[in-house]
This record gives sequence, structure tokens and C-alpha cells, in this order.
Amino acid sequence: MPAGEFKTKCLELMDNVRDRRAEITITKRGVPVCKIVPLDQTPEPVFGSMAGTVLYYNDPTEPTGEKWEADE
Repeated sequence: MPAGEFKTKCLELMDNVRDRRAEITITKRGVPVCKIVPLDQTPEPVFGSMAGTVLYYNDPTEPTGEKWEADE
């Protein structure tokens, strides 16, 4: 679909993409430049997404044993 046509029908086309789960490729002078795709229905939860990724140290000031470039 040419960019000019997309510009005039943008809101209607976004509704179609959402409702029909369709994809639309936008072109500029016949060259594809972007694609409008539907988002996943269930977004990932924000709360709890980092669970299990934090390390716990009894003494946060003790060395970790990791070698740093600055130590060289």
C-alpha cells in the first residue's frame, strides 16, 4: 500500500489489522519501508518479570571473584 493511501486511511487500517489479525506493508515509491502487524493479545506482565534474576550476597562488599579489565 502506498504511504499516501495509508496516511488517509490510517485509523481504519489500524482497526483492520487489530480485528482481522492482518499485516499491511507500506511502500514509498514502490519500495517496502515498513509493516503494520497486530500486537500479541496478551502482553507480558510487568510485575514479577525480573523474578529470579537478582543475585543475593550475604556481604555485598566482599569480592565476587570476577576478573575485571580494570584489574589488569
